[in-house]
Amino acid sequence: MSTAKDFSILSENPSRREILQNWNPENADFWQQYGKKIANQNLAVSTWALVLSFVVWTLWATIAAKLNTVGFHFSDEQIFTLAALPGLVGATGRLFYTYLPGILGGKTSTFITTALLLLPIIGLGHALQDTSTSYDTFVLLVAFIGIAGANFSASMANIGFFFPKANKGLALGINAGVGNLGVSLIYLTAPLLLGWNLSALFGDGLVNSNGSMVYLQNVCYFWAIPTVITLALIWLFMDNLPLPKQNPKSILSIFGNKHTWLMCWIYTCGFGSFIGFSAALGLLVAKEFPEVSFSMAAFLGPFIGAGVRPIGGWLADKMNSGSRVTLLSLFVMLAASLVTLMGIQAHNFVMFFASFLLLFLTTGFINGASFRMIPYIFNNPFHASLVTGFTAAIAAYGAFLIPKIFGWAYASYQSVAPAFYILIAFTAITILITWYFYDRKNSGQHC
Repeated sequence: MSTAKDFSILSENPSRREILQNWNPENADFWQQYGKKIANQNLAVSTWALVLSFVVWTLWATIAAKLNTVGFHFSDEQIFTLAALPGLVGATGRLFYTYLPGILGGKTSTFITTALLLLPIIGLGHALQDTSTSYDTFVLLVAFIGIAGANFSASMANIGFFFPKANKGLALGINAGVGNLGVSLIYLTAPLLLGWNLSALFGDGLVNSNGSMVYLQNVCYFWAIPTVITLALIWLFMDNLPLPKQNPKSILSIFGNKHTWLMCWIYTCGFGSFIGFSAALGLLVAKEFPEVSFSMAAFLGPFIGAGVRPIGGWLADKMNSGSRVTLLSLFVMLAASLVTLMGIQAHNFVMFFASFLLLFLTTGFINGASFRMIPYIFNNPFHASLVTGFTAAIAAYGAFLIPKIFGWAYASYQSVAPAFYILIAFTAITILITWYFYDRKNSGQHC
């Protein structure tokens, strides 16, 4: 990557192209005069594009619970499998999307990955208007939605290069933290869109079991409009930096380090739970508490989880121990999981929902604090960057595994309790890993 060690090599009135070709944010004069404005423009658009990606990635979770009420006939296992598919595709895509900015450029990769979102949401909008649409068709379309989840890795791989080291943490925190709020945004807007008669624009609705009209396609078609607007913003305000071309084989250098896998496990317990619960919560409530009108409150959990993520990182810095914040949060997560299961078994919605909100709260603290641990465990910044990207990809499989486990439990035992036993055991093992390898006095790590 080209760097301008000497600020004076730029012409008196340099073009934007010249500034980008000689990008050097570590130079204070360059940063103040040219770099800061361009970097902040790219950050603002990148962050909104990531919000949109999380909206699309999780929009199916707001629709799935409504399918059988309007004339579709899918089993519980099929419904939960559909809810899991975007997570599977998104997590797998993250392993490859990390390299897109280096290959195509940040602006170009963001434009292409955002434009691709139009295909599944328009396709789904059409499919949802016809109750004879086959399950296999939904499998293809819902899986295609998963590409939205992969956008996170491309976005994070790009935006950090615009900022000096002193500002990278904040910039990446804004990009990731605000981006995660897309999950709560879709939960907040979906109930309004489902009941809003926009038949002149998006087609007729379907009659649900209560005799009222539901417009499932609105949730898809509506978000096509912000997607087109976002493409215009990307084209106008984002830039391609001359990023270093990373060789995908370089990631092999981290596989032999046990801490790579340990941090994958810990971060999966945090972010994997966050995105998995976000994907499955609506279906779980519809199954266990069908009498509860939950749609307008569904956004609260993802909103809390995303909102406290920066606080988790800040608290880890304040305590000078990401492992301690992670460990304490895991203990609270374990207790909250047990109370959530008790709420389901007692059919007590208040107990269930309050403890589920606490679960989301703990995921936010774990996500922020555990990401702070990685640079302290891996002293080599290059390795730390690779591990960060890899753990983010692996943890995203939670969006597939949690709904799938719920569906398996219902299909095999007609109860969700076995699924919670698995999740509780996973949390308990994560507590042991965090304490033994990172937080006990003689662990050999201070992170």
